[in-house]
Amino acid sequence: MRLDDFDPNSIDVEDQRGSGGSGGGFGLPVGLAGGRVGCGTLVIALIAAAVFGVNPLQLIGSLDQGSQQVGGPLPGQEPRGGTTASESCTVDQASRESCNALSSLNKTWAPVFQQAGISFQRPKLVFYSQEGRSGCGEAQSAMGPFYCPSDGGIYLDTDFYRQMSEQLGATGQFARDYVIAHEYGHHIQNLVGMSDKVHQAQGQNPSQANALSVALELQADCYAGVWAAKNKDRLEPGDMESGLNAAHQIGDDTLMKAAGRRPMEEAFTHGSSAQRMKWLRTGMETGNEDACNTFG
Repeated sequence: MRLDDFDPNSIDVEDQRGSGGSGGGFGLPVGLAGGRVGCGTLVIALIAAAVFGVNPLQLIGSLDQGSQQVGGPLPGQEPRGGTTASESCTVDQASRESCNALSSLNKTWAPVFQQAGISFQRPKLVFYSQEGRSGCGEAQSAMGPFYCPSDGGIYLDTDFYRQMSEQLGATGQFARDYVIAHEYGHHIQNLVGMSDKVHQAQGQNPSQANALSVALELQADCYAGVWAAKNKDRLEPGDMESGLNAAHQIGDDTLMKAAGRRPMEEAFTHGSSAQRMKWLRTGMETGNEDACNTFG
């Protein structure tokens, strides 16, 4: 995807890399309102099964469990953060790509909110390495990229992109852009009150908690596709295939099979590979956020 270089005045960036780790054990649960929302299932299953040898089914579907503790920086990794958006976004290529995507997402979604008469607030992109701090508690690499509605932050350890490519087979720049766009989709849900409504519905009907979580995640996938469609002049050959492949690789059933377990729909939190591909494709083919009614 050919995105313009980020405008430092159009994005909000915080950099915690090299800041000395997390700010203490907040220990807040992973949840929907006031908790973390995002690619947790993806990376928890990946890291647990492929790296730490932990059964990912202990974590998949458990939105109310705390995160797993991880160690220090990877061997040879010297995280360094910047004090301005320009500095933070140019630490490495992964940071630059993420900021370019964020800038494009802001420019794409702000007019949509304006036309709908809904107040728009930009999210912030927070870089961290291994451990960090968020308004929803500790940020840890094993959780994967996530969105925190309490502070409107998209939290990212860019080493996740390497894990996507090497351990999941989700390659290509658009696959990486899809990660940011998906988390941005959660920000949209937060702004319009969808996240709160889902959280309330889960409390009223706990037996439908996972199904509602899946619908929320699939809608974020669809919103990611809508963003791509609204910038279709920036798409390059192979981008759609890259995105759909990434959506397939992070489906709950695919992750369960990779862990040697039988897929269990009642344990899904992000949706099957087929569901994730369907809704990403829906967004990309329609370019219409109104087509993203995954709760219908």
